[in-house]
Amino acid sequence: MAKIRPFRAIRPTRDKVHLVAARPYYSYKQNVLDAKLEDNPFTFLHIINPEFGSEVKTKANSNERFALVSEGYRNFMANGILFQDEIPALYMYRQSKLGHAYTGIICGASVEEYVNDSIKKHEATITSREQMFTDYLDIVGYNAEPVLLAHKSSDEIQQLLEKYASTRPEYEFTTTDMITHELWMLNPDETKSVQTAFEKLNELYIADGHHRSASSVRLAQRRKENGSTFENEQSFLAYIIDESQLQILEFNRLVRTMNGLSADDILAAISENFHIEKLDESQKPDANHQFCMCLIGDWFQLTCKTEIIDDSHPVRCLDAEILTQFVLSPILGIHDLKSDQNISFMSGAESMEKLESSVLSGKYQIAFVLYPATMEQVKRVADHQLIMPPKSTWVEPKLRSGLTIYNINE
Repeated sequence: MAKIRPFRAIRPTRDKVHLVAARPYYSYKQNVLDAKLEDNPFTFLHIINPEFGSEVKTKANSNERFALVSEGYRNFMANGILFQDEIPALYMYRQSKLGHAYTGIICGASVEEYVNDSIKKHEATITSREQMFTDYLDIVGYNAEPVLLAHKSSDEIQQLLEKYASTRPEYEFTTTDMITHELWMLNPDETKSVQTAFEKLNELYIADGHHRSASSVRLAQRRKENGSTFENEQSFLAYIIDESQLQILEFNRLVRTMNGLSADDILAAISENFHIEKLDESQKPDANHQFCMCLIGDWFQLTCKTEIIDDSHPVRCLDAEILTQFVLSPILGIHDLKSDQNISFMSGAESMEKLESSVLSGKYQIAFVLYPATMEQVKRVADHQLIMPPKSTWVEPKLRSGLTIYNINE
């Protein structure tokens, strides 16, 4: 049973929503971030960058910085930029980009179901980051970035969403990245119908936001031990969509070192486990278990030999793992993708021209282009309670902060 919780969202007034909603601050280049903070007094970025323009600075990720963020929320509320809905509701959100529409429900997802693994995970979290986010939520008291969850296709849920989408949305605006955003606040009857439909699902899958969900659960457990009774602590802010709507893109690898080898040495070593074909120009792989490699400006297609493919194991059969086990680690000396400074990652949302130029400029020596993982592969890993390799997937949609803010302390 997937239990989803309505909540009283804190959200922007209709006339300012396009000015408030923002991408996560870390997705902006510093000069762009500074320009937005300078020119737009309503952007949500001011809340999470509370010291912009101030000569007094607190330490990053400190309790003092978190307290200033909390004050920023209160200031936006006091100035009428944000307000809170009077009754709990579910919110339907649609994001349209390049002809592809994502439609789902913003709600509170169950901490209990996360703990009992009805909400399934496929990514390991870093304890220090998890602890930092927990402290952040505890002090700030608000959550503005939904965890992206996926559910198996349901005709009942789809029909309900199509019906509600035929009415005028509460919000409708397009951002400068050419993405259209629409939000509907469901009435009590609609909310109940959607809850009932979701209760027929047996599980949900985390598509993006493992640290955010883990931190919310840790906070709930911490506060429960301290005797807190806020109901919203037992849920975390989530956006749930049909798994068929997700777009899973690859995460490509950029390598700074050739590990003391020549290009011919590398090709010879790779040929032990892969069929190699020289390419005339850059391209992406055509199928699973195939890679495209830019080696000092020359392009090659690498196809796995059958003996290195272990389809019996949910992780060992993944291309991201195959590349690490048979190329990155034994040939290029890169063993830990989380900490090795010789490897970087570029999402499949970036252009091939950008990836190729990173090698041609000399910043990197080699680039590997992967074939995207499928949702079935992600689910298989999660169902076996295993962990995917680091940076295995880049998942769309990416959500804006500040559209529906979840008040933990109520």
